[in-house]
Amino acid sequence: GGERGGLQLPVMVGALAGFSVARPGSSSGGSEPPSKPHLIFILADDQGFHDVGYHGSEIRTPTLDRLAAQGVKLENYYIQPICSPSRSQLITGRYQIHTGLQHSIIRAGQPNCIPLDNVTLPQKLQEAGYSTHMVGKWHLGFYKKECLPTRKGFDTFFGSLTGSGDYYTHDVCDGPNACGYDLHKGENVAWEYRAHSYSTFLYTQKVEEILASHKPKEPIFLYIAFQAVHTPLQVPKNYLGQYKSIQNVGRRRYAAMVTCLDEAVNNVTLALKKYGYYENSIIIYSSDNGGQPLAGGSNWPLRGRKGTYWEGGIRGIGFVHSPLLKNKGAVSRGLMHITDWYPTLVTLAEGELEENLGLDGYDIWEAISEGKPSPRTDILHNIDPLYTRALNIIQRGISVFDLCQESKTGQKGSALIFLGYHVQCWHSL
Repeated sequence: GGERGGLQLPVMVGALAGFSVARPGSSSGGSEPPSKPHLIFILADDQGFHDVGYHGSEIRTPTLDRLAAQGVKLENYYIQPICSPSRSQLITGRYQIHTGLQHSIIRAGQPNCIPLDNVTLPQKLQEAGYSTHMVGKWHLGFYKKECLPTRKGFDTFFGSLTGSGDYYTHDVCDGPNACGYDLHKGENVAWEYRAHSYSTFLYTQKVEEILASHKPKEPIFLYIAFQAVHTPLQVPKNYLGQYKSIQNVGRRRYAAMVTCLDEAVNNVTLALKKYGYYENSIIIYSSDNGGQPLAGGSNWPLRGRKGTYWEGGIRGIGFVHSPLLKNKGAVSRGLMHITDWYPTLVTLAEGELEENLGLDGYDIWEAISEGKPSPRTDILHNIDPLYTRALNIIQRGISVFDLCQESKTGQKGSALIFLGYHVQCWHSL
């Protein structure tokens, strides 16, 4: 048929016991602001390492610049080169080799999702008494209901389940006969938002609604995974004027999208202040992979791009902004990885961590807040014994996921190890 249908979607809650840990602002007794901080995690999509003002970009990001300058900039922070692996490592705290995502992204028609027996970050935060909400892009599988965000620890979900789509109509195609409408509220298709709702605005509005309806004395975890600045390069016209000097049309549109995203982050911050959350909040900002120069992004001065294991594919933009930080206006050069947020946030939430969770991340809060050495000394970027045909991957326009190139950061001991067809990529200090 010629009509596009909505993506019809066909939990696991972990209950683990372990040890309790202290957090910033904890106190014994009194009815002052809650000891458990509000946790706000903002994930940008495909934002290049160079594409933020404080990295010397021509793109205007006054909010990100200000929040980072008043917080702690993470300048030795690593992510994964593509979408689903980075997101899975944030949500599970485990390397992609442990979740079956070492090869590529999860495509819309693929019967796959993060392992159902993995206890997720939002599930651990629920156990710790948090209200958990996700707004934005999931991209961790939806072929059965058990894979959905609301079955993986989020009390509410509003956003898209696939990797990319139209910013206004929310239509997405994963092939000539595989098209649908991808905007969901909970486990239902959100048809009512079909009429030209630009996703960056829409997601910000939903975050504001959540904050307005929640009680600031009760701890909240907000995971805001913006669609921006992934392709397609779509942005309201009023953001383009300030970038008339950029000759490349793709770069011009991309720059406007980044500035629109920056404005959205400002509105989220203003909402935190308006509704009484800000003083007890920890705001974390992260990119999900390197930028794609063919779609306007820039990772200068780093080599490589999205989809590669060069620094340009895996060095992330990252910072933490919070009144709870002990050292503000600092730069951290300790080695950090996206898997580290799981144990760090659960520890801040005074949650429980057990050894059988199989986490690959470290609690890096003291390294961030107090400037102590990072507990991490190495990162396993990937092991992939199957994807050895790099040329085929390049021809599909995805790039080399399985070949790991030697780091150019000047960090001591960066290594490239080949074991026949078995490729390991390990970054160590």
